[in-house]
Formats: sequence, C-alpha cells, structure tokens
Amino acid sequence: MTNLRIGHGYDVHRLVPERKLILGGVEIPWDKGLLGHSDADVLVHAVMDALAGAARLGDIGKLFPDTDPAYKGISSLKLLGEVGSILRKKGFSVVNIDAVLLAQAPKVSPYKARMAENIAAALGLEPERVNVKATTEEGLGFTGDGSGMAAHAVVLVEKEETIP
Repeated sequence: MTNLRIGHGYDVHRLVPERKLILGGVEIPWDKGLLGHSDADVLVHAVMDALAGAARLGDIGKLFPDTDPAYKGISSLKLLGEVGSILRKKGFSVVNIDAVLLAQAPKVSPYKARMAENIAAALGLEPERVNVKATTEEGLGFTGDGSGMAAHAVVLVEKEETIP
C-alpha cells in the first residue's frame, strides 16, 4: 500500500464592495473584495481543503468553523500554517501543491509568484513545491460575470511509514 495521498480542494466567495481583496496572502488593488468570516482568501481556502482532504481531516469548516469568533477576520495564511502543523503532527509531509484561481478580473499574473511563495512559506515548504495558476471563464457563470471568485487545489502528501 502506498503512503501517498491526493487531496482536492474547492472554494468560492462572493465579491463585495468595501472589502480588501486578498489572494494567496497578497493584497490585490481592486474595487471589491471577497466576503467571508476570515479574510476570505479563496485560493488559500482551496489549498487548506485539499490538504485536509488528503490527510482525512474533514474540511476547513470543521477545522475552523465560521461560528467561532476567534477566526473573524483572521489571515488565511495563519490558518494554513495551522493546517500544516496538524499534518506534520499526524506524520504527513507535503510533496506538492497545484492551485488555480478562477476570476474574470482583476488580472493576477503579476502576483502569482508571490502567492506561491506565501503558501509555501506558511507550510514551511520550498517555493518550487507550490504552483499557482489563474484563468478567466470567458464571461461565463458567477466567476465570469464578476460576482465571485473560485479556486481549486490539488495536493500530494506523503505519510511517514509506521513500523508495527
């Protein structure tokens, strides 16, 4: 039996005025931001869900419920660091992360490298283990009409062998 496990994460948030737009821990200049209990970093949330899934921890709603005032406005990178700590305690190491942001606007290409670096740093990984992509949806759906953003992430983790 292999000790490699794959996780997939998906998250979505509505765009609203009077909120900062935080993606991959980078504040992006924009007239709207993502609505959520924390900083609503949709990209980091997808990564956290993928990691939680790979390690069979449930999801970020279970780990960090939006009913808990301790998480109000919190940095998603801080929560990602906590997920990384939980994984390490359970004997998991992250092999790689591949994430994609779905947004019609703003253009995030100038920020993708910093996003990947932030995600890697929060998890104590080398930056080359994290890839961040972005795509529009050609004007289709809620991401295409600019009412929200979504993100997918796929991760590969390895569990340390335990000797019986």
